[in-house]
Amino acid sequence: MRAALLKSIPGQLEIDEVVIGEPGPGEVLVRTSAAGLCHSDLHFMTGAYPYPTPTVLGHESAGVVEAVGAGVTYVQEGDHVISCLSVFCGKCEYCLSGRPNLCAKEGLTRTLTGAQRLSMPDGSPCHQFLHLSSFGEHMLVHENALVKIRKDMPLDRAALIGCSVTTGLGAVFRTAAVPATSTVAVIGCGGVGLNVVQGAAIAGASRVIAVDMNETKLELARQFGATDVVNASQADAVAAVHELSGGGVEFSFEAIGLKQTAEQAWAMLAAGGTATVVGMIPFGQSIELPGYDFLAEKKIQGSNMGSNRFRFDMPRYVDLYMDGKLKLDELVSARITLDEINDGFEAMKQGEIARSVIVF
Repeated sequence: MRAALLKSIPGQLEIDEVVIGEPGPGEVLVRTSAAGLCHSDLHFMTGAYPYPTPTVLGHESAGVVEAVGAGVTYVQEGDHVISCLSVFCGKCEYCLSGRPNLCAKEGLTRTLTGAQRLSMPDGSPCHQFLHLSSFGEHMLVHENALVKIRKDMPLDRAALIGCSVTTGLGAVFRTAAVPATSTVAVIGCGGVGLNVVQGAAIAGASRVIAVDMNETKLELARQFGATDVVNASQADAVAAVHELSGGGVEFSFEAIGLKQTAEQAWAMLAAGGTATVVGMIPFGQSIELPGYDFLAEKKIQGSNMGSNRFRFDMPRYVDLYMDGKLKLDELVSARITLDEINDGFEAMKQGEIARSVIVF
């Protein structure tokens, strides 16, 4: 199959042939219909996070089941599915305690001996990215990386639910559990941040303050439910949020992945508030917080893929979209081909888009 390979770090992606195996026990072969370009992929391309190469990147996708391996009962040929990197084993402490997004993932990959899911044409290894590798024409994954969805759901929109939508909405609904009438600030209005904004609006927040340095994204944030916007290139973002909220917000969300903005999310809080870091702060970096602020009972926490239970959450997000209650069309800035993938990531770096989606 044709796929987008990361062969060196840092580096761009190269379109090349990759050999994909046959479904083994518990595995499913999916024809990829659409895959979103996520900032997390860019983190690995730039070396902010390490990963073995060569690898086929991509983790936000949807497609159609083509074949199943022995013992697979959850899906069958022809089913429409969304993939999720929160693949779960169903047996570990995290799965059994209701936190499958933190699963230890034991037994979900093939052993290092024998045939692999992906390989190069010469037989050398090709690493599977986050159990998925969706920047390819097919995916060979464990069945617990998939969720079935209704067939009238457009697959290019469904792909977005696989990461950015679930990460953003879940940060609001599950990680922070934002109650109605709360005050909220969201730093970063890319694909994930916009979903935090609309999640807060759906949750009934009385004030949703969107913070970004790009006017186009701030205008999008208004469409997604922001009551106020702050251009951080023109104003002190922390001071502006305090002024708009009357002394700080009850909930803040960092959706970029920077030390500075994580610290700003903390500084935007009122006493008793909670900051949730959704973005991926580069590997090895630390954030610094004033110790005195803990006397005000402020809290800071991380959010891994929106603390999702994706087989429960994603079909409901699909229903919300089909009922006109969830914005997905507005997230798609461009539909591109696999060959245009590097152009899509360049556009992401420029900060002018919400989401580019590869349509296979």
